[in-house]
Amino acid sequence: MNSDSSNIIKVLVEPFYIAEQSLPDENRFVFAYTVNIQNLGRVPAKLISRHWIITDANGKTQEVRGQGVVGEQPYLRPGEAFQYTSGAVIDTAVGTMRGSYQMLGDDGNQFDADIPLFTLSVPRTLH
Repeated sequence: MNSDSSNIIKVLVEPFYIAEQSLPDENRFVFAYTVNIQNLGRVPAKLISRHWIITDANGKTQEVRGQGVVGEQPYLRPGEAFQYTSGAVIDTAVGTMRGSYQMLGDDGNQFDADIPLFTLSVPRTLH
């Protein structure tokens, strides 16, 4: 988070395993995740792009960069939130994701909103 209270974006992520699309015998594990992006700052801001780092249990890393999220570049006024669901496919039953959203405030300030590290895990895999 930016220390300046004008640009504060909070990101919460809830991952879940999609068993019916996964093929464990072929090292294909499909996860979805719902992201909630909240503008807790004083200045409206637009999400311009995203950067994800997806790592499986073997240490294999995928980096994903792109414009917006799910085809949109949400504009968030102070107090507003945007929620979407997307997915990732990894080669192991456990992995992690983290990243950032590149934001542009109405004050002209470009800043990153951190996406905290979260775990992708097939149920009953982690103890």
